[in-house]
Amino acid sequence: MVDRSMTGVYPILQTPLDAELRIDDEDLRREVDWAIGCGVDGFGIALASEIYKFTESERDTLLKTVVEQTNGRAKVVMNTTSACTEVSAFYSKRAEELGADGVMVGPPSLVAAHADETVQYFRTIAEAINIPVFIQDQSAAPVSPGLAATIARQHENLCYVKVETPPMPPRVAELKELSQDTDLIVFGGYGGMFLFEEVRRGSVGTMPGCTMPDVFVRLWRMWHSGDHEGAERESRKYAAFMRVLSQGFGLSNWIYKHVLVRRGIFKATHTRRPALPPDERQLRELDEILDELGLTGS
Repeated sequence: MVDRSMTGVYPILQTPLDAELRIDDEDLRREVDWAIGCGVDGFGIALASEIYKFTESERDTLLKTVVEQTNGRAKVVMNTTSACTEVSAFYSKRAEELGADGVMVGPPSLVAAHADETVQYFRTIAEAINIPVFIQDQSAAPVSPGLAATIARQHENLCYVKVETPPMPPRVAELKELSQDTDLIVFGGYGGMFLFEEVRRGSVGTMPGCTMPDVFVRLWRMWHSGDHEGAERESRKYAAFMRVLSQGFGLSNWIYKHVLVRRGIFKATHTRRPALPPDERQLRELDEILDELGLTGS
């Protein structure tokens, strides 16, 4: 029976690198322990983790380290997207072998695929493994609500979807309406910027970045304890910060890691290129926000 129990806060891990741009094992383990200590329900290893910049061996190392350090205390979801159906199925089987609780897969985007081929792509991946698949819908490679519902009907493993193609709130609502016969389980993304709008429309989880898991867990628990007004009021304090974080891959990799250095989790902000670094003025502006919010130290 496929695991349909995943809900809650699943931050996407940042991948710490040393000066030689190798995965920093110590900082990665510290990040996992810190986030679990904050109360997260699971982790994602995905685009914001720079997964697309790693070799197969490095992907394995990253996942093995996170699974080992998590040690059953939280779920682990690994992104296994590829431009090739068979390669994505291979990555997915490997993720299952290494202990992932689920995989997250976006549609092929390097070369445009016919809708029928996209459906076949997801079905092949689902048939290759025994763990659930998160269908990833994001603006660079969107999966429309109708297509997501069609995909979900292909196999019981295709039972989750992460929605982050703007505008998210109506997209979540449409998805829930079109997928009633599949009972597709919806998670939000996009840095958690529309957390409560998504929850009102049927989302049961969120996958923001891993800069403030403590805040997202607090907001999630406030909302689900019934304090909706308090949760929304509290979330507005972080609007400027989340806006800074939402500047896209490349620049955001440096910014996320700068925050984790300020919070005492990472030692450095090393990032593989291409990735446009922020200038000193932007870092000073970010530091002012972090100091104002008290998001410094661990």
